[in-house]
Amino acid sequence: MVNDAFGAWSSPLTARSLAVAGVRLGEPRYDGADLYWTEGRPAEGGRVALMRERAGAVEEVAPGQNVRSRVHEYGGGAWAARDGVVVISSDPTGQLLRVDGAEPIALTPPDRGWRYADLRVLPGAGLVLAVREDHSQPGEPVNTLVALRLEAPNDDGGVVLVAGADFFACAELSAGGRLAWMEWRHPAMPWDSCLIVTGRFDVSSLTVDDVQVVAGGAAESATHPLWRGEELLFCSDRTGFAELYARSSEGAVTQLTHLNADLVEPFWVFGRRPVALTGAGDLVIRPRVDGRSRPMLLRNGEYLGLTSDVVDCDSLDAAGDRIVLLAEFADVPTEIVELSPGHRRVVRAAGRRIFEPAWVSHAEAVSWPGEAGDVHGWYYAPVNPSVERVETAAGESGETPPLIVISHGGPTAFSSCGFDLGVQFWTTRGFGVLDVNYSGSSGYGRDYAERLHGRWGELDVADCIAGAQFLADSGRVNGAKLAIRGGSAGGYTTLRALTTSDAFAAGCSRYGIGDLTALATDTHKFESRYLDGLVGPWPQASEVYRDRSPINHVDALNCPMLILQGADDAVVPPNQAETMAEAVAAKGLEVELIVFEGEGHGFRRAETVERALEAELAFYQRILVGNGDGSDYRSDSRPGG
Repeated sequence: MVNDAFGAWSSPLTARSLAVAGVRLGEPRYDGADLYWTEGRPAEGGRVALMRERAGAVEEVAPGQNVRSRVHEYGGGAWAARDGVVVISSDPTGQLLRVDGAEPIALTPPDRGWRYADLRVLPGAGLVLAVREDHSQPGEPVNTLVALRLEAPNDDGGVVLVAGADFFACAELSAGGRLAWMEWRHPAMPWDSCLIVTGRFDVSSLTVDDVQVVAGGAAESATHPLWRGEELLFCSDRTGFAELYARSSEGAVTQLTHLNADLVEPFWVFGRRPVALTGAGDLVIRPRVDGRSRPMLLRNGEYLGLTSDVVDCDSLDAAGDRIVLLAEFADVPTEIVELSPGHRRVVRAAGRRIFEPAWVSHAEAVSWPGEAGDVHGWYYAPVNPSVERVETAAGESGETPPLIVISHGGPTAFSSCGFDLGVQFWTTRGFGVLDVNYSGSSGYGRDYAERLHGRWGELDVADCIAGAQFLADSGRVNGAKLAIRGGSAGGYTTLRALTTSDAFAAGCSRYGIGDLTALATDTHKFESRYLDGLVGPWPQASEVYRDRSPINHVDALNCPMLILQGADDAVVPPNQAETMAEAVAAKGLEVELIVFEGEGHGFRRAETVERALEAELAFYQRILVGNGDGSDYRSDSRPGG
């Protein structure tokens, strides 16, 4: 056995093996007896393939196509299938293709500035419905709900059915011809305020009339409409938790679930379905309780658990008595799982098992006091069966492991406790990991999420610092060897923590936000007013923006920094990373900036994932492992680079 320093253990999980270990699974969905899903493939430059299982055989539906949407920049909902008719959004052209025949048929012209997402195919009417984001004219893009013909070119980009709001999603048509959809307006994000609207859809004239708002409001987010006959189901957080409701054709509304738990996640991407309807009319739901979500059946007011080993799940669908879901587990990669009476099978696994169970660090739910109340997170202790010394508390040597604190993106997002090779990469090497669901995170009700209103860059930072200190005070980690990392909004929290405290010896920002003012004036439409709620209205609160921008507080920075950035990032433009790196270097501190060509907001390519991980590992090992407590880097002894 090897007795090595924490953080320097030998691991079977290399950066290369992680980068090519598997695929990103998404959007499992039925079309009759067929089952479809998407696979994001890092080994193919991040290409997203659409897969279909038919009569036991699995095939790619549109070989070579990148089935991806860039609506809202985050995309999702880039394909739809019904009665064997399949339509996809093809990246990078943005055009819609019909791909159920021998050769793809272009439904829209390429490169016209039209982006499509949240597709719904209506073969009987010869139509496909979509959210269209129009970038063809200068200024802010215009979002609408449109109808496009399945059998003819749509050189006009589609007929506009619904317009006027800033954003639309989830168009669902009832058997009786009533269309339901979500819509919201600046400055609200869909989890702040969102409406469910219905209207009568005439498929011959392609018009929508008798428009009615049926749910949602200024302090209510109503989402994910779903028809059960002419009864409209939807989720609403009007009680403080996103629960399920039904609205009859006469307008009477009934609350169907009473769980004091969120059934939905914030609407960041299209295509995720938190509720499904079985052939018998039962409902499949996935409430989040104590940080975990498991699928269950709602039948005649009774909740029936469907699995016991799933720790998190998403993208539910049903056909007859079959149920499919995207399932996370504590010790194996994500799987698409199909459930039917008395039977369970794995349709597709995101990756193979790289190491044996003895190597796996399991998430431990931890909570600690924060400024606004208790804060939640997941702690992963170092685990490596080839090393004699394991972390439970300080061993005979009195040593404890370095800690990497993860601040998730969003910031209105959530970190699950599902198996993540990205976490195991660190724990198998002797690092502890704390994944923080700081104030503002989803999954704990609206009040918890709204803690961050006006406090972004303050409460999230304080929660991360308090969590790290909580573990250090309990003797589980080395308080002198703390690092923080995060991407996007989590990168902002990271940069803010490094420039407002001396709690951390190192930090890594992945496409993080250094300048809130620049973000408020130079980002994409979906998030262009997001900061109104998190920081304050722009430009009235411009002084607050300046004060909470890490770029303006580099003088307080006293530790090294690694910055990883995509060259094509439209959410956080590369100039933010460049400006931050220049400011850190000007102070004489060690800083490394790596810009990855061809990458946007988030890294998709295997070679990018590999290089980024190797750089981050070398960074932490040099500072937290090879140099004691890192004190010799809390100075200007190393120039910026």
